[in-house]
Amino acid sequence: MKIGVSSYSYSQLNMDAIEIVHKAKEMGIDYIEFSGLPNCPEDIEPLDYAKQIREECKKVGLTIVNYAVGADLLNNDLEAEIERLKGEVDIAKALGAPTMRHDATSGYQDMSDGAKGFDQALPTLIEGYRAVTEYAQGLGIRTMVENHGFFCQDSDRVEKLLTGVGHPNFGLLLDIGNFLCVDEDPVKAIGKLMPYVFHVHAKDFHIKSGMLPNPGEGWFRSRGGNYLRGAIVGHGDAPVVQSLGLVKRAGYDGVVSIEFEGMEDPIKGIAVGKKNLEYFAELI
Repeated sequence: MKIGVSSYSYSQLNMDAIEIVHKAKEMGIDYIEFSGLPNCPEDIEPLDYAKQIREECKKVGLTIVNYAVGADLLNNDLEAEIERLKGEVDIAKALGAPTMRHDATSGYQDMSDGAKGFDQALPTLIEGYRAVTEYAQGLGIRTMVENHGFFCQDSDRVEKLLTGVGHPNFGLLLDIGNFLCVDEDPVKAIGKLMPYVFHVHAKDFHIKSGMLPNPGEGWFRSRGGNYLRGAIVGHGDAPVVQSLGLVKRAGYDGVVSIEFEGMEDPIKGIAVGKKNLEYFAELI
C-alpha cells in the first residue's frame, strides 16, 4: 500500500504549499495531494504557483497524486461554474496531478418555491460533472467526486451520480471515514462503491452517540445528530483495517492519502497515522 498525505492535513499550521512539500518529505512521505494551492502568494498567478510547486516536488522527490477543489454546481450559475472548474483543471495539469476532485454542492440554498432534494438536483450535477470530465480527459486528467458535504455523501447518492455521468474518465475519491458523517456504515458503503474508485483517503473519527450531552469543543454533529471529532488514523472508531482490506481485495493499487483533521498537533497526528497505516498494511 502506497501511503501519501493531503496538504489539508497541515492546514492548522498555516503553511504555504512549498513549506508543506518540504515538511512532507522530511516526514518520509513520497506522495502528496493538494487541497487547493495553500497560501498562494497574492502576487503570483495560481498557474505559475502550481508550476513552482511541481518543480519543488520534483526537486525533493515527491509525487503529486491529486488536486482537490471546492465547487457548487447547484447554486452557482452552471455554465460559469463549469468554466471556472475547467480553469482548475488547467491548474491540475500545471501541477502534474493525474486526477482532480471537485465538489458537487452542499444542497439547495433556496427552498421557497417548494421541496427539492437530491433527485431533483441530480440532472444538474450530472451535466456539470460530465462537462468538466470531458474537458479534463483532453488534458489527460481524470476527475472525481468525493463522498463528503452531506448532500452528496451517502453511497446511494454517490452511486447515482457516478452512474448518471457514466463516463470512463469520472470516478470516486473514496474517503473511508466520511460515510460516518451521514451515519452510514463505511464497510457496506465501501463494498458497494469500490468499482468506481480512482483514489482513496484514510480518515478516522471519534464517535459519540447523539443521546449523550454535547462533548464540547472540536466535535460536530453528523446528519443524524451523533457527535464526531477528527481522529488520528487508527485512534478513532472508523473501521479502518476492515475498510483497507476491502480496498486491497478489490485490486486498488494506488495511493492512500492521510487526511488528518483532528485536534492533535498535525505533525504528530500525521506521523502516528502513517505509522499505523504501515502496520495495518501488514495485517490485510
